[in-house]
Amino acid sequence: MSDLITPESALGFLDTATFNFAAALPGRATSRHTERAYYRWIDTFLYDMASLPKTERQARRRKMEALPIKTLQTVLNAQHLRVWLGRLAREGQGKQALDQARASVVTLCDLMAEAGWLPDEVAGGMGRVSPPRAESGQRPGRWLSPRQLRELMDSAEAISETPTQGLRNSVALAILCTMALRREELTNARWGDLSIQNERMVLQVHGKGKKTAFIDVPQPVRKRILLWQRAVAATQRGYQQDSPLIRRMWKGGSISPFALTTDGLWYIVSESARQAGLGKVAPHDLRRSVAGALSENGVPIEKISQLLRHSNVAVTERYLSKLPQVNSGAVLMSNVLGFEEDDEEEGAWFGG
Repeated sequence: MSDLITPESALGFLDTATFNFAAALPGRATSRHTERAYYRWIDTFLYDMASLPKTERQARRRKMEALPIKTLQTVLNAQHLRVWLGRLAREGQGKQALDQARASVVTLCDLMAEAGWLPDEVAGGMGRVSPPRAESGQRPGRWLSPRQLRELMDSAEAISETPTQGLRNSVALAILCTMALRREELTNARWGDLSIQNERMVLQVHGKGKKTAFIDVPQPVRKRILLWQRAVAATQRGYQQDSPLIRRMWKGGSISPFALTTDGLWYIVSESARQAGLGKVAPHDLRRSVAGALSENGVPIEKISQLLRHSNVAVTERYLSKLPQVNSGAVLMSNVLGFEEDDEEEGAWFGG
């Protein structure tokens, strides 16, 4: 259903009544990015606690437009929320993820209480549930070296089925590995966000909380973008200013007019990493790797903070502090013991 459901309109039809979370949420979420994150967490909560099938992309949006009220009334309570958050913590979710997961469920409860579908005391009890203790800040994740980033970019073309798809993948990975965009920022980018300023190509990035910033496009990335632009221009709809910069591909290799999804971008990164023998790599690992590489090469933290578009340098300092620090005492002890390094080729490490 496209409109909010009221108790009166569904009286006697509770088994089939639904709640349109997608319609109610915009007033409670700060950005489209937050809305999509809430959708993912609610989808996961209902999968874990009510055995509802998981969904993706447009199917997930349709699901959020018609959540089954009877199921929600059964699973939305403080005990279930506490159990679920504990499960996420045991799976290794960090503090930020747990806070957002809790907020998504609590927000759903509040909205349903406002609509009269949940007692106020139930929603109030959910609000009093605290997330379990977890590691604060960003999870360490992966930190790739510049050589590994180059291997990843090369593999983005190698996994492609057509030259056009390879060009698209090359542009996406080059932007992620140099400009440190979040995956939502890249998939939301439009051709109109690119411009020439003082003979430099810049990209206007639309970040969290409706914040925007201009980032210089490196010359090698610019060349890839111009080649991709020619390929897109040759399609039926071309590259209008408000059309997506990074597109999906139809079967057969033709370019779709629709934007590549965040899940699609995740797939390109993970498959490129697998092809390169790098193990598990997520899009955010590339943002982390850019920050680490710049820091190791003596780039001032102010410039790194500006690229990452953090609110202040203190946030960047905390971000960099989560990267694995050099702790070489064991290596020194190996030298003391006189261990000889073996130059024989080692097997690939496929850990996370």
